[in-house]
Amino acid sequence: MTKTTISKTPLTGAVNRRRFLQVSGTGLVTMGAMGLPGMGSAQADPYGTFTWISPRGTLEVLDDYPYWIGKKMGYFDGLDTKMEPGPSDGTATVKFVAVGQADMGFPSPGVFSFAIENGMNLKSVFHMGALDTFSLAFRKGEGLKDLKDIEGKTILLGSAAWQAIVDPMLAAQGVDVSKVNYVEAGWPTWGTALASGQGDAALGWEGLRAEWIATGLDFEYWLGVQNSKLPANTFVVRASDLEDPDRVDFLKKYLRGWAMGLEFAYQNPRAAVEAVFEEFPTFAKNTGAELGVASILQQGNVFRGNMEAREGWGWHDMESWQTFFDLIAEMGQISKPVDAEAVLTNELIGPANDFDHAKVKADADAYELSEEMKAIDIESVRATMFDAAVK
Repeated sequence: MTKTTISKTPLTGAVNRRRFLQVSGTGLVTMGAMGLPGMGSAQADPYGTFTWISPRGTLEVLDDYPYWIGKKMGYFDGLDTKMEPGPSDGTATVKFVAVGQADMGFPSPGVFSFAIENGMNLKSVFHMGALDTFSLAFRKGEGLKDLKDIEGKTILLGSAAWQAIVDPMLAAQGVDVSKVNYVEAGWPTWGTALASGQGDAALGWEGLRAEWIATGLDFEYWLGVQNSKLPANTFVVRASDLEDPDRVDFLKKYLRGWAMGLEFAYQNPRAAVEAVFEEFPTFAKNTGAELGVASILQQGNVFRGNMEAREGWGWHDMESWQTFFDLIAEMGQISKPVDAEAVLTNELIGPANDFDHAKVKADADAYELSEEMKAIDIESVRATMFDAAVK
């Protein structure tokens, strides 16, 4: 039997909008009895303040670098936007969007499938993770090249919801997932738990690998980016928003800001690191320039994918997604088949990529780096990007 611990730490502290989200027995999220001010009221513009919510319970990471560099360079063109860390519950990023407490979430395909299965009428509008970002971390010398050998072993997760990420990744490699044990070791301590001898492996992802090294967690990895054909995290909104012309126009401009940030960082990764470090100085101090650059190079590789086969930043490969949905239907992770084209759309990709690429490159080339960042040899860092892969 597959087993996952599901104990949770209750929310504490001041009352805020997150406290009144309730999950029914079927997984549907509803508002608590007290309600929230402003829900359902008219807005002066399509969204008021447009809120993007993280899937990981924190913003102090390098994962969201396109937003921070886009914000710094003015690529969001005066749009009223904000980022929220959200709770560490792995499904919060879809639940909050579904009930209108956020406007865009960034779920993994597994968590997105959870939303679809539980009747949350969401749609993916911008596919960030063109390659599979997910990996399994192992203590040095204990890594597995063939994931079938993970059967009978224990995988540590930061959130129980992450099982929906790992099961398809394993099944695609021929693993009988009923023979794998899962333990929720908590955010942000699941990596530390692996290092201390608990479990046999832990879920990881590109970018996090470098950030873990910065905290003394040095593992070896089975890398999805090298071995998996499954898609990774994507941007989702309420499907109803795509029926509102004003909201569609807003989303086009908003996603253009992200696409410009992605293009800028592709041209000058070190500048993108500095934009994040300026936003989070403590994180910068704890991570350092070289590992920051390593993290962004790892993630940029995932976000870009094979751009020659894509129609711009954020483009969905429907075939890859259909393969994922068919796999999880076969596994029983969802109860009925999903048509990828019914829950994903490329209609905003053309407008999102309709920007002056030459100007963005000029902006990136002209960016004045700090002396510390100038000293980082990009190509040397790039050359070591996969050194931690299981040999």
